[in-house]
This record gives sequence, C-alpha cells and structure tokens, in this order.
Amino acid sequence: MTEVKREVFGQMPQEEGGGVVEKFVLKSDSVKVEILSLGCIIAALETKGRDGEFSDVVLGFDTLEGYTRKHPFFGAVVGRVANRIAKGRFTVEGKEYQLFLNNGPNSLHGGARGFDKVLWSPQVLPNGICFFRLSPDGEEGYPGDLKVWVTYTLSGGELAINYRAQTSKTTPINLTNHAYFNLAGQGSRDIYDHEISIEADSYLPVDDTKIPTGEVAAVQGTSFDLRQPVELGKHLQKFHLDGFDHNFCLQQAQARRLVARARHPPTGRAMEVHTTQPGIQFYTGNNLDGSLKGKGAVAYLKHSAFCLETQNWPDAINKPHFPNALLRPGEEYNHTTWLVFNAA
Repeated sequence: MTEVKREVFGQMPQEEGGGVVEKFVLKSDSVKVEILSLGCIIAALETKGRDGEFSDVVLGFDTLEGYTRKHPFFGAVVGRVANRIAKGRFTVEGKEYQLFLNNGPNSLHGGARGFDKVLWSPQVLPNGICFFRLSPDGEEGYPGDLKVWVTYTLSGGELAINYRAQTSKTTPINLTNHAYFNLAGQGSRDIYDHEISIEADSYLPVDDTKIPTGEVAAVQGTSFDLRQPVELGKHLQKFHLDGFDHNFCLQQAQARRLVARARHPPTGRAMEVHTTQPGIQFYTGNNLDGSLKGKGAVAYLKHSAFCLETQNWPDAINKPHFPNALLRPGEEYNHTTWLVFNAA
C-alpha cells in the first residue's frame, strides 16, 4: 500500500503571485518521495540500500526559498519544451515564433518562466498525486491554450510519472522531469563510483551551444557506447571527457521499455529507467560548481549528481528527420516514465 500525505511547504513571494506551496509525501515500504505543487518538483526521494537504511538520493533544498531563487531545475517538470530550441525560433503552420533566450543563443526548458516556476493544482489519488495546469496561449511565446496533467504514482519500488496534454492550437511540446540523482545519497561528493548503462545504439552530436548538429551518430567504438555498464569516473578519465550532456536515441516504440540503469555498488542502490519516450538526455552535473548550497547546507559540486531525462530529441521542432515534436488540436500527448528502485 502507498500512503499519501499533504502538508504546507511554504508561501510563494508576492512578486511571484503569492499562493501556498504544498508538499505531498508518497510512501511505500521501500521508497518515500516528496513532491511540491511548485513545478511538480521531486524535493526528496528516499530509497533503501542493501543494509536496509533509507537515504535521500535527489538534490534539492530544505526550504521553499531555495526553489524560488535561481537553481538548475532541481527535481522539476520542465516545459512546454524541455531541452534546447536553437535560437529560440521555430515555425508552425507557416508562422514563425520567437522565444526568450535563456541559454546563450538558445531557449532552454520552456524559457524565462517555464513549468518549473509555476504553481500547479493538485488532486490526491489513492496511490499518488495528479497536478494540473492550463498554460495560456502565448505563454513564453508558445501557441495555443495547453492543458497539462502530470501524475506521480508510487507502487512498491516503482515511481511512475505520466505526462498528458491537450492543445487548442498546434504547438511543440516535450515534457520531462529534471531530477538530479546521487545513489550514494544527496550531498555525496561525486558520482564517479556509479555504474551507468544506456540502451542506445546512437546519440546526437552537438555544436558548442549544445544544439544537435542533425547527425544521428552510432555509439559503437565511441565514449557514448554505454550499452554495457561503465564505471563513470574511470570512463570519463579514459576518454578525457568533461562529462555528458547529450541525447541518446532510443528504440522508437510507444511501448514501455527499459532504457537506462544506474547502480551504486558500495550501497547496492540501483535505479532503472523505463519509458515510452524516443530519447534520454544523460547529464552529469557538469555545471554544478559548489556555489549552490542544498539540503543540510551541503555545497553541490561538479559531477555530484546525474540526470537521466526521458524526452523527445532536442531541437526536434527544427529538425524534420527527428521524432515529431508537435501536438495538434484533437490529439493527446501522453508519455510515461517509470523509475524503479531496488538494492542488491
């Protein structure tokens, strides 16, 4: 059985529109997850090691204030379009749209005030929580009234995140959760002793602003071949890599499939990622630099967490040969990602 509790987490500042931020605690016998109504943020996720001890494995903050200040999308749902859109520009049905540029020359994770920075309306379910919001036509430069539902459900060691959306005008959409994980426990120094594997035969090379070049490159014989588990620290060293921030191309199927696995041998904690999405962005916290103090006032250092963000391919709206990024009136966007935690 999953227990669901709700409590007040804080009050939004007046300049952000005020409003009460609630925290929802989902608890099974092996996982406890805390989710905020601000940005559908996973603020904490406790899971057991092989010793039976619980540890919080996601980066974040102890108070609302941390989340209302600038931070790198810790635990949040990002949208309307996760990842990057080149030059913040796209054309839909003959009309060009220009978005806010918040990542060098590009638009990232929905713009200046994306889905991560707004309050959602919660509805408690027997085993989880469903958040809803209406993103109005023109919000952040995007067309159409977009209705969005994000549902978290917990069953044993499995956390499911379902994303649904409907629109009044054709619009690009790409939703994901941006949780930063460290299976040794959040606040641990680095992720070098983690083993990572990703079920992908190809990846997307990027330019110096992190926009895909358009090439779909084979992983075979490169540092991007993660089909067999690699120990991250040794792998980065071997290939002289600063880290990963790349989209891995998954098998194109609408069905649930296992796409990635992270394991921390010292504690036995493991996380499997299953999804219906066509891509997964693997990011190794390269931009964390110790300037942010998170839970327990710990400074979050470079490579102290990883993200496995299931999503469409970056800049797909401007690359006709990438998977479709458009949602049209009368259609429904519907994707699910499952995070399965265990200890061995």
